[in-house]
Amino acid sequence: MGDNSACEASGEKMNTREKWKQKIDFAFSIAGGFVGLGNVWRFPYLCYKNGGGAFLIPYVLFVIVGSLPVFLLEVTIGQYTNLGSALAMRMVPLMKGLGFAVNIINYHLNVYYAVILAWALRYFFASMSSELPWSTCGNEWNTQNCFVFGTNSTNVSSSLNVSMRVSSVREYWERGVLGKSPGIGEVGSIRWELLLCLLLTWIIIYFCIWKGIGWTSKVVYFTATFPILMLLVLLVRGLTLDGAMDGVRFYLKPDMTRLSDVQVWLDAATQVFYSYALCKGMLITMGSYNNYRYNSYRDCIALSVLNSGVSFVSGFAIFAILGFMAKEQGVDIKHVAESGPGLAFIAYPKALTLLPMPQFWGCLFFFMLFLLGLDSEFVGQETLMSAFVDLKPHWFKKKWSRELFLAFLSVTQFVVGLSMITNGGVYVLNIFDNYAAAGWSMLFISLCECAAVAWFFGINKYWRIVCDMVGFVPRIPWFKWCWAVLTPISTSVLLVMSLAYYKVPTYNRTYTYPPWAVGVCWLLAMSSILWIPGYAVYLFFFKTSGTYPERWMKVITSELPDPSACKHQDVETVSAPIFEQAPLYEDVVGMGSDNVLLGGVCGDSKL
Repeated sequence: MGDNSACEASGEKMNTREKWKQKIDFAFSIAGGFVGLGNVWRFPYLCYKNGGGAFLIPYVLFVIVGSLPVFLLEVTIGQYTNLGSALAMRMVPLMKGLGFAVNIINYHLNVYYAVILAWALRYFFASMSSELPWSTCGNEWNTQNCFVFGTNSTNVSSSLNVSMRVSSVREYWERGVLGKSPGIGEVGSIRWELLLCLLLTWIIIYFCIWKGIGWTSKVVYFTATFPILMLLVLLVRGLTLDGAMDGVRFYLKPDMTRLSDVQVWLDAATQVFYSYALCKGMLITMGSYNNYRYNSYRDCIALSVLNSGVSFVSGFAIFAILGFMAKEQGVDIKHVAESGPGLAFIAYPKALTLLPMPQFWGCLFFFMLFLLGLDSEFVGQETLMSAFVDLKPHWFKKKWSRELFLAFLSVTQFVVGLSMITNGGVYVLNIFDNYAAAGWSMLFISLCECAAVAWFFGINKYWRIVCDMVGFVPRIPWFKWCWAVLTPISTSVLLVMSLAYYKVPTYNRTYTYPPWAVGVCWLLAMSSILWIPGYAVYLFFFKTSGTYPERWMKVITSELPDPSACKHQDVETVSAPIFEQAPLYEDVVGMGSDNVLLGGVCGDSKL
């Protein structure tokens, strides 16, 4: 009787939750959510910072043992539980703190992502001028050290050392856009141009998602495809520049000595988790909008190829341009540009000045960059909204309640973002990028997710559920091995090593953060991590009764109904064969609709 009532409750919950209108909506929304600024902005600057080709080795390794397994894990958790990120860990109550942790990371990420979009808008509007402002040296923000790539135009005397010259592109970025101060302690004033761009960014985000996931899924059709076409245009132009091959060689040729630096491995793992939108609750929430019977296994592999492919292509585009800049400036490619968050706002704008009709291409490119981040913001905000709707559904029963709460959420993130558009704002953004939404936080959360599913919920039980959902049994259960052993071990080792070899954070390899700022870094990192052990202690010692062994069994026992004891609502109505063909695999189980129950699919298989 208890099982039946649980199944009925589960069925009622399933019927009330929104679902994708079409299967392709899931793929486009995921592609829009994680193919973004992390690929064309963050990947190139981390690659440049960590020695070019040397960075690619740990990157590829962590894609195989880290990002792809966790990617599939998070999507299938949402698909199985039919719950958003805030409640999905009802499958292992001890780990419910993960719901808080991933949404705090998501909140932090949305704050500074919007600031990067404001930078893109600032360049977009600047591209409408009769002459690109970063292509000349005669502007109010330029210094006597300014020079223009590819011309003899310079304010620098012939006797000045070449190393003291600063490109017009970099001066526009640092002085014209950011008004960058010498350090984080010198906050300065808010840059009014960036303030207006940030405000416009949040207004656009709000009105694109205020009607829910059905509306959002249509917007990303355009925002997920147009940027890739623009990136290909810049790649072709970059490869035709003089010196481009020097940059490509630096990109592809690994400096093996750099692999002894733990920071290179940490940056690679961080980038993998960052660009795949892992450990932020987004994938769990997007997966929860899938029907129970959906081949997310196939989609996750295809989307991973797309994600890493865009990163590699953007790397070629960036390093081709850096090779040209290095040859023009007469310096080693290692020193041609900063390796911080602004690398894309130096290398890409330079490439635009080399195209015919640079104003036209400038507008298109920065519109593309804006769209890349915009659809990621869509998914991020929808994830946060889903968390609140799941936790407090009674808040959203009244008319316009969802729209008003979304407005409140957006305003709070806008206010926090104001700290990043001051003269010292880029130092604040760098802290958020490296501590609030990356690094140790994601490694620890991925470890906890794997432990929750593989060690507490049960890896064999969960693998059977995944097989049931996707409709076939992979011949080599690679993801099962990763969830149980490889991913937890790799993230644990990297987490310990990164703490053991910890270095004080820097900006652009030249500025070292003061002690009080280092303290802020750790507070931001802990703001998400501490929820996991904190909630576990609270649940075990204060909310659960009985002896310690009895309490332990209670806190690791799923609160969800046993899938083998009830039929899912969307499965009962299936009349056609339920198993989709997976083109990437030959071992598709072709069974009829008689075997709709868990166990009929893979219960008898040797996993």
